[in-house]
Amino acid sequence: MVRRLVLILGDQLTPDVAALRAANPAQDVVVMAEVRAEGTYVPHHPQKIALILSAMRHFAEDLRRAGWTVAYSRLDDPDNTHSMPGELLRRAAEFGATEVLATRPGEWRLITALDEMPLPVTQAADDRFLCSDAEFADWAEGRKQLRMEWFYREMRRKTGLLMDGDQPVGGQWNFDHDNRKPAQPDLFRPRPPRFAPDATTAEVLDLVEAQYPQHFGRLRPFGWGVTRADALAALDWFAAHALPRFGDEQDAMLADDPTLSHSLLSPYLNIGLLSPMEVCQAAEAAYAAGKAPLNAVEGFIRQIIGWREYVRGIYMLHGPGYADQNALGADRALPDLYWGAKTDMACLSHAVAQTRDLAYAHHIQRLMVTGLFGLIAGISPQALHAWYLAVYIDAFEWVEAPNTIGMSQFADGGVLGSKPYAASGAYIDRMSDYCGGCRYKVKDKTGPDACPFNLLYWHFLLRHRDRFQSNPRMAQMYRTWDKMDEARRRTTLSEAEAFLHRLDMGKRV
Repeated sequence: MVRRLVLILGDQLTPDVAALRAANPAQDVVVMAEVRAEGTYVPHHPQKIALILSAMRHFAEDLRRAGWTVAYSRLDDPDNTHSMPGELLRRAAEFGATEVLATRPGEWRLITALDEMPLPVTQAADDRFLCSDAEFADWAEGRKQLRMEWFYREMRRKTGLLMDGDQPVGGQWNFDHDNRKPAQPDLFRPRPPRFAPDATTAEVLDLVEAQYPQHFGRLRPFGWGVTRADALAALDWFAAHALPRFGDEQDAMLADDPTLSHSLLSPYLNIGLLSPMEVCQAAEAAYAAGKAPLNAVEGFIRQIIGWREYVRGIYMLHGPGYADQNALGADRALPDLYWGAKTDMACLSHAVAQTRDLAYAHHIQRLMVTGLFGLIAGISPQALHAWYLAVYIDAFEWVEAPNTIGMSQFADGGVLGSKPYAASGAYIDRMSDYCGGCRYKVKDKTGPDACPFNLLYWHFLLRHRDRFQSNPRMAQMYRTWDKMDEARRRTTLSEAEAFLHRLDMGKRV
């Protein structure tokens, strides 16, 4: 009997994933491996490692119950080679297998590793996504600008979600004007479910604690779901309790409420415990039943079939070099404050502390706090890319790199966005309660208490004036700068330079 190996990665925990559909449980062997290389190519947050390892172990048991032979390599297995190619070669020798079936990985690093295997490897397309690589390439061909809004409308038509025949439900595609309001503290705002670790997860937590003691982030308490049943419970909870307020609060930030009305479903989507269509259909059903308003449901569905599918298309379209781009030439080292060093900037302190404790921060904290500071301070986009990939529980390169390299840092030169997401402290003040308790004063434009975002915003615009002054969405800010009093302009740039010098010297800022 000729046996094949069926590779299942830690973000492919879906029973009908392409490689399993192409295999025969009567003769083929599923290979799953906890390898050190996957936990250390960036220093992944301990909760992220624990989530993936526990979910893998539960999934492997599900496969065994379904009749599959599963060769599972644990992290502490003395025979573990601790690389994915190494484990495939070891299992091939063990079972006499001569080829490998795989679902194409979501990171070019692993795609290349499988391409270079001495064994023949068939990489099937990952059809858990709603838009295939070929479909996205066809959509992108000949377009001068790959704007997500136009892609999103095509995905609405393709899926039929929130459609009334050929027209969008409610008469418009996008309800952003009804979304994105500041939030107020609310003791009665529902809190997302947490899942008590079972025996398998408890064993994994002890293992991660022993194996990765130096990685940034707190491992305990650990409350993430690790099974399909957990993920479905989280989806049901979100649709019933948080979705109604999702649209209003999706861009808000509160120091004492890290989740607001966000779904926290992205880890389950990204490792395969939930599918994008079932998540969107649950939201659509809540709207149809009158349990959630259209602005919230449309905004949420847009994140899934619009943005999530779009960034994956960009990543696959542009190939392995996408994450290496640095269109603005930013080269500042990542400051220690990203790893928890003390800072007087309350917004960054809150966002990093939350990331440390939960392995989670929502998209505006990532884009308009940690990302915004990196952009206007000129931090290396590759350093930021590695940090985001390491610290967030839902970060896999196909989704993280376009969000960081493209949207957040404009390092792709405008593939994702028509302008950089540069802003002063006023945006953070408007959308959060961070500024009220900050040592700096968000209203101060210069002086010893001036918000560093105010200073660095202008410094960024002046550093890149040749590139952006003709951009119609930014020209007004350059006109504003040119009308400023000359003494104020000199002071602003001088104080920005002094701040950046303190940052470079490793001093508390």
